[in-house]
Amino acid sequence: MADNSVHVLVVEDEQEIRELMALHLLRQGYRVTECASAEEALNEMNRQNYSLFVLDWMLPGLSGVDIVDKIKAKNTGASVLMVTAKTEPQDIVAGLEKGADDYMTKPFNPSVFIARIKALLRRSQVQAAAPAADDGEVSLLGLKINFKSYEISYNGEPLHLTPSEFKLLGALVQNHGCVLTREQLIENIQGEGINVVGRTIDTHVFGLRKKLGEWGDRIETIRGVGYRVKVDIA
Repeated sequence: MADNSVHVLVVEDEQEIRELMALHLLRQGYRVTECASAEEALNEMNRQNYSLFVLDWMLPGLSGVDIVDKIKAKNTGASVLMVTAKTEPQDIVAGLEKGADDYMTKPFNPSVFIARIKALLRRSQVQAAAPAADDGEVSLLGLKINFKSYEISYNGEPLHLTPSEFKLLGALVQNHGCVLTREQLIENIQGEGINVVGRTIDTHVFGLRKKLGEWGDRIETIRGVGYRVKVDIA
């Protein structure tokens, strides 16, 4: 049973879908508040803090994607799962670039919905528990990256990456659990005197997976969007 200190705000204008989401969340032991519009959600989150937001894209008045930045500014550390009937890659990219942490499309399987919720909550707990990298060093699941010395190791064994591979992996690790689009990754490694395109990113990821061995399996491809580092913990 989940910790009932987790409070989820479900923002969905279709009553049947909203109530279905709330029912499955309540069965997991989470506290749930329901809203039928973005405006109602904005008023609600000014009254109290939430651990996670389930946010429909197409809402009456303001759309869900229009309030992601407001949610993030008000609820530091909260996660946003965008649930949408929009399935085109450019729509998904737009939602993620606005700040959503994950997305799923309608219609959805309730067990997958709950699995996504649990993964987002685990992810936020990992991030909250992680020490601040004041010394320029980040550790994640046996992987250690030092951004000052440009050194990287896995389980104590040094790894040798190209500068572009180092920047790419560094960005994915620093944003572990969150999807980074190819465009975001391109911006991260530009300035190396090379023409970076989407295919270049794919090539770098392929090389990284080979060099990282079993850890490389954590670099997940989000088809048509980009990549993320999985941090699911049993």
